[in-house]
Amino acid sequence: MKALTFRGYPVNRDKARKLMREAGVQVRHRKKFKVTTNSNHKQPVFDNLVQREFAVPQLDQVYASDVTYIWTQEGWLYLAVVIDLCSRKIVGWSMSAQMKTQLVCDALTMALWQRRPQAGLIHHSDRGSQYASKAFRQLLKAHEFQGSMSRRGNCWDNAVVESFFGSLKQERVQWCSYQTRYEAQQDVLNDIAMFYNRYRLHSYLGYISPNDFEKQLVNRKKVA
Repeated sequence: MKALTFRGYPVNRDKARKLMREAGVQVRHRKKFKVTTNSNHKQPVFDNLVQREFAVPQLDQVYASDVTYIWTQEGWLYLAVVIDLCSRKIVGWSMSAQMKTQLVCDALTMALWQRRPQAGLIHHSDRGSQYASKAFRQLLKAHEFQGSMSRRGNCWDNAVVESFFGSLKQERVQWCSYQTRYEAQQDVLNDIAMFYNRYRLHSYLGYISPNDFEKQLVNRKKVA
């Protein structure tokens, strides 16, 4: 309702319910998904530097990452994303048939290539073995980033990424029957690059998209 009002179509709850009924539209309920994090490893872990402080004032200061899975007729497809907590924009992603360290390294490498963040950036994730791996820790060290990890078994410590995955599955993935991993990859890629970053309205951002929020932030700095 707030999104419609923001776009110039003011409606209340009753009006929205009536319009949905007339259009044959129903609410999509989120399905339950299992946890994929494997934190039972002997790799070193980082302290939680974020402490659920998800309101970040500047771009490229704190990134949050995680991995989820998508079912296809060929088997599981794993998706890793990197989100800039300031704008909620997906700045890096990677997909693979296997949930290995390379998956999360590729997602962060894409963010590095796109954004060129400076040393000191905080990278936050869960305690999954991929993020605790030697290869990933070396990637952080090479760029002088600070590693941060959620507490064991606490999904709320990485709530922004969990929320994105929930929306992706509720609004798109769980309603599709992907025959191949490639089909799923293309659909998720299109959702992230063509819809989510460009047009997905966020209540946290004042009901504008991540791209528009970043543009406004840059323009405010120019004026200042």
